Amino acid sequence: MSDTSKFSVQLKKPGWVDDFKAFIMRGNVVDLAVGVVIGAAFTGIVGSLVKDIINPIIGLITGGVDFSNHFAILRGTPALTLADAQKAGDVTINYGLFINAIINFLIVAAAIFWMVRLIEKIYKAPKPAPAGPTPTEALLTEIRDLLKTEQPPA
Repeated sequence: MSDTSKFSVQLKKPGWVDDFKAFIMRGNVVDLAVGVVIGAAFTGIVGSLVKDIINPIIGLITGGVDFSNHFAILRGTPALTLADAQKAGDVTINYGLFINAIINFLIVAAAIFWMVRLIEKIYKAPKPAPAGPTPTEALLTEIRDLLKTEQPPA
């Protein structure tokens, strides 16, 4: 029969665990986490806006130009599509995908700008309280009040 069941091992908690717990529970870390989750969801919505609505309109305006298939072959055989060039192992500069990334960024930036602007209009910050008089103004007011209370000699 083994006597190992009589011994219990006590593990000492490292000092950084409490520091980490305090760090995680601070409000700004939780706010950041919420912002990242909402940002990821918002990116999905804007991605769909770009892919499903705006890119077809841009394609219609530009005569059906699909930027994703614009590329330059540095080394390899000529190919009609980027997928064919990549399948053949060609070295390409994919400037069309870069143009798409720029368009997506501009649309995401504009959407965020308009959302922030809308939220600012909906939730206006309260106006700051008017500042009190400066020490000089307070002293002048006190002198004026003292002069008003004095009676001129008769």
